[in-house]
This record gives sequence, C-alpha cells and structure tokens, in this order.
Amino acid sequence: MIISRTPFRVSFFGGGTDYPAHFVDHGGAVLATTIDKHCYITCRYLPPFFRHKSRIAYSKIELVGDLEQIEHPAVREVLRFMRITEGVEIHHDADLPARTGLGSSSSFTVGLLHALYALRQSMPTKNQLAREAIRIERDVLKENVGSQDQASAAYGGFNKIVFNPDHTLTLAPVILPQERLSRFQDHLMLYFTGFSRTASEIAKEQVENTAAKKAELLRMRRMVDEAVDILSGSGDLGDFGRLLHESWTLKRGLSSRISTPLIDEIYETARSSGALGGKLLGAGGGGFVLLFARPEEQPAIKKRLSKLLLVPFRFESAGSHIIFYDHATATRNDLDGPGRLAAGPERGPVVIPAK
Repeated sequence: MIISRTPFRVSFFGGGTDYPAHFVDHGGAVLATTIDKHCYITCRYLPPFFRHKSRIAYSKIELVGDLEQIEHPAVREVLRFMRITEGVEIHHDADLPARTGLGSSSSFTVGLLHALYALRQSMPTKNQLAREAIRIERDVLKENVGSQDQASAAYGGFNKIVFNPDHTLTLAPVILPQERLSRFQDHLMLYFTGFSRTASEIAKEQVENTAAKKAELLRMRRMVDEAVDILSGSGDLGDFGRLLHESWTLKRGLSSRISTPLIDEIYETARSSGALGGKLLGAGGGGFVLLFARPEEQPAIKKRLSKLLLVPFRFESAGSHIIFYDHATATRNDLDGPGRLAAGPERGPVVIPAK
C-alpha cells in the first residue's frame, strides 16, 4: 500500500504568464506558495480475485477490465505513461474540493505519479515529477494549463517561479524572517465561493487573447518582482495588498470568463469592509477568493461575508511526498532494487529542463 500527499497552492502574482503562448516569446513568472491543504492518493496492486482488473475511486467508482475502459483521463494516461499493466486500486481523497482554483488537478497528477513510482519501488526527483506532470497535462491530455501548478505541487514552499522561453523553469524559494512571514500570513483570508469550474475551459479564451493582452501580461510579470521586493523589505505589508488589487484589476480584463457578477460583489464587499486587495484564485469563474487585509480589519470582513466559508490555512514547504509505504504490497519481480522512499532534497534556485 502506498499513500502520497501533495499540497494545493495559492498563486499571488503572474498567473497567465506561465502559458507557452506568452512565455515562449516574452518569458514569465509567478509568485506562489503551497498550503497545508492536500490531495491524497492511495494505491496498491489489486489481487486477482475480482471480476474487474482495476478499481478507481474518486467522486465516482470505476471497475474496469483494462486501461482503455478507465474514464478518468488523468488516471488512464498516467497509468499508460508509467507502463503499468497490472491491475491496481487507486483512491483519491482531498482536504478541499476540486476545480476551485488551488491547482488541484495538477496536485492530483503529481501525487498519482509519485504514488505509482513508489508502487514500482522507484522514487523520482521533484524535478521529474513537475516535468512529467506538465507533459501529461499539456501534451497528452491537451489541457489549457500553465506550468506553475505542477512545479508548486512537486516542490512545495513559497517560491518565485520563472518560465523561460526554452520551456525550462527556474524555481527560487522566497526566504523571509519568520516574524515577517508569520505577519504576512496573518493578512491572508481564503473564502470558498461555493461553486467550482473546469480551469481548462475558462483558460481557453484567455490563451486565445494572449497576443492582444501582451501589455497587461508584461505588467503582471513585473508585479512578481515588485511583490518579492515588498516582502523582502521592512516596509508596510499593505503595499502587497494594494499590488494584489492592481493585479486583479488587470487579470479581470484578460478574459470575459474570469470573473462573474457574484465574484465582483464578494470582492467589492470585502474592499468596502477594509480589505486592501485580493483575487480570485486559478483560471477564474469561481472557487476560492483570496483577500489581503490587516488583522484588525478582518472581523468586519468576516461579518459582511458571514454566508461564505472562511478556510484557515498556513504555508507548507514539503511538496509532494510519500507518507505511507508498505513494501509487501509494492513488490514486482522485474525491479532492480527498492529505490528511495522520498524525492531527493532540492534547495535553492532550481532549473527544470523542458524534456
């Protein structure tokens, strides 16, 4: 039995610049962190005592006789990519709902890759997990996805991620004194709007508008560096919130499907109650709203938004990892050895190759 745990992420700045349609010509960058809310993947080889060969359990249960019968596209293609022909049982559980702007689809793909590698007694590096998840989602599944979610899920932590024209990623941790980092986290509020959407569908229009929105995207890229400078300095953290407001104003203009009247109402209610800024997380259309407000202003915001679910969270830095490994259920005769049980530590700036 193998269990992987992979974090969800919160993206602050630069979303939209991580699509090839933009970064191949102009480069891109995001500022994002993973949080203490996770996707859990449990898997094992399924004993040959059932009519079905494999069992896949998520929001529905699939009992299938072969790979091609699997309806879940990511499960089917990851199993194909890993060349797993044996019958397997895979369970998915998560701390937060899917399709809500927290990179859950990529966390699932990264976590499934990680669990299946462990099942084969071979542990990939974080670099490999990110790179292969991008390949599967973008090239195999043909989804309209960027490149930030896979890197965040694999590596974890609070990072500036740069997207280079040659399709490599440069990941650099944002290091802050603990007291300032704690105060920064105390300014953040995460609200669930109560509905979800498919990010790839929302992102399609945004990708199609990329060329026409070059100026906005270049400004959003510069905001990443400005935000890091604000956090790394000793000045007013409120400047970060005001920059978030500017970024959200720009992002709303990238596509007609990013915001909705309800999202606008929630955001303006929060702003009128003391929030300095915020954004809708992910591609848009619904899910989670992130707000930035001084702690003393938050009681008024909570009162005005009392009908929405406030989700407490903190940053995490572990990334995807195996939390349970039972060697007895992960044995195959064609393996050279047990492999490593955890992805190797990779600290400091990291370059993720394109292939």
